[in-house]
Amino acid sequence: MPFETQPLFRDDAYLRDCEASVLAVNERGGIILDRTVFYATSGGQPGDTGSLIVSGSAVPIGATVYGEGKAEVVHVPAVPTNLPAPGMPVKVEIDWERRYRHMRMHTALHLLCSLIPFPVTGGAVHAEESRLDFDISDAGAVDKDDLTGRLNALVSANHPIATRWITDEELADNPGLVRTMTVKPPTGTGRVRLVAIGVDGSVDLQPCGGTHVRSTGEIGSLVVTKIEKKGRQNRRVRLAFANST
Repeated sequence: MPFETQPLFRDDAYLRDCEASVLAVNERGGIILDRTVFYATSGGQPGDTGSLIVSGSAVPIGATVYGEGKAEVVHVPAVPTNLPAPGMPVKVEIDWERRYRHMRMHTALHLLCSLIPFPVTGGAVHAEESRLDFDISDAGAVDKDDLTGRLNALVSANHPIATRWITDEELADNPGLVRTMTVKPPTGTGRVRLVAIGVDGSVDLQPCGGTHVRSTGEIGSLVVTKIEKKGRQNRRVRLAFANST
């Protein structure tokens, strides 16, 4: 029987810890909690790492994934020993530095998407470098230096970022909101979260379940490191932070 975990990160991506109770430990040693601040791998963004503090001892978490039907979040221990039992209270702590870089990067990919008016065929978020793939037939349609300049202009403008919810029906009536061809927004619960960059989504507006910063200025300087040809029409745009911090 699947359990249900309350995903606190969905309403506040800046939460670094919380108190929770163990609902279950599955057959592979994955720990399922009643609530969590850990983001589970989805939409090209890696799951969080960190620790569960149980009776004063830390259980390092090496990965976070969804369980059955995405209702339960499974915390995968780095070493499957000294696991807590169902009903035990735990303190949940994420690796904040890693998560915050993912938040900045994920938001940066939204900016990149807003600047390239072609369908997105894939993508991946990482702490150091990320990428988006676009369905572009003309290799000269995007320029690395031009993109870098326009991205950093959006960062410097410090546009506000907000989220709001719409119904599955509203999304179906507005298919243009969905830019991705391979990763579809999560539906089936009756509502979908929109991420709006700029006032009323003036810079970018699209459904997304990932974690993001509160304003574009938090992202920091960016650089488009490479534009690669991946197939007849697929173009891969790689993006990195200009500074190491």
